[in-house]
Amino acid sequence: MKKRIPILVALSAVLVLFVAGCASQPPPVEDGPGFWVGLWHGLSAPIAFVVSIFKESRMYESPNSGVWYDLGFLIGLGFWGGGGAAASRKR
Repeated sequence: MKKRIPILVALSAVLVLFVAGCASQPPPVEDGPGFWVGLWHGLSAPIAFVVSIFKESRMYESPNSGVWYDLGFLIGLGFWGGGGAAASRKR
């Protein structure tokens, strides 16, 4: 029984990677949403997630302007978690 668990984990990982390899996103556009829209979407992502449970909506803008939108989105999400500073604080 113990030998079957690593095999199942490995097969599950391969399946997840295979399915993730099929995902695609449209290419970035020149005048698409940029840093500030990404920041706003990152700040509102937890609320948008709850709304998406009850109504069809998206947390992430597609197509976006690429790296700047992604950076704003990650910074906005970081505000919710303290930006990593909360994890480094001594108790």
